[in-house]
Amino acid sequence: MTADGPHQLTPASLARRQGVALWRQIQQAIEAEIAGGSHKPGARLPTEAELSARFAVNRHTVRRAMEELEGRGLVRIEQGRGSFVAEDVVDYRLGPRTRFSENIRRQNREPNGRILRVAEVPAEAGLAEALGIRRGRAVILVERLALADGRPVVVGTHHFPAARFGQLPELLAQDPSITAALAACGVPDYRRKVTRITARLPTPEEAELLQQSRSRPVLVTEAVNTDPAGVVVDVTHARYAAGRVQLVVES
Repeated sequence: MTADGPHQLTPASLARRQGVALWRQIQQAIEAEIAGGSHKPGARLPTEAELSARFAVNRHTVRRAMEELEGRGLVRIEQGRGSFVAEDVVDYRLGPRTRFSENIRRQNREPNGRILRVAEVPAEAGLAEALGIRRGRAVILVERLALADGRPVVVGTHHFPAARFGQLPELLAQDPSITAALAACGVPDYRRKVTRITARLPTPEEAELLQQSRSRPVLVTEAVNTDPAGVVVDVTHARYAAGRVQLVVES
């Protein structure tokens, strides 16, 4: 079905002064088009200007309709890029051995990622306690953006004790795989000891990186990972795009 099909509303077909807000009618029309297949998952929707002209309303009315669609999980709004039909949600499994690439490939998607920042910082009290080191000791901070089929799904901030993993910056400059870098440092495998899950609104930087609206929450996890001997090697704070990721906790 195309945009010229039966789901398209013309300006004259909006029921004005009939008790149903214009933005609500526009929201229902676009929702019907999505349900009918006029707009495929991941497809870019018409711009605010185009929708304003189509329905003969102002942009504020269109924006209200799009915000409702985003709140219902049918549309995602990306700052500076426009509005898109929401894709299928990724089931991201959290278990004793969680690996991003394996998780994504298991769902027939292509994983990718890039390192955003590598720095050496002093450990503040809470982080030092989680890592089992003294407060103020050096920590290697690695921030990474991970993608599935080219779409950003999670920003992860990893913290490694610098005394043990001082080679990480050099290794990650050669290969952005954290798993490979840890293996080169003598940790061929690591397991998740504990994960805490919360939710909050994203910061402006997180919203930009995840290409989502600041009004849409992110899922936040704090994970502690240990080596085979049970020694903590990493504390990770991850922020997931809630509109694209569903966390599945495995025993």
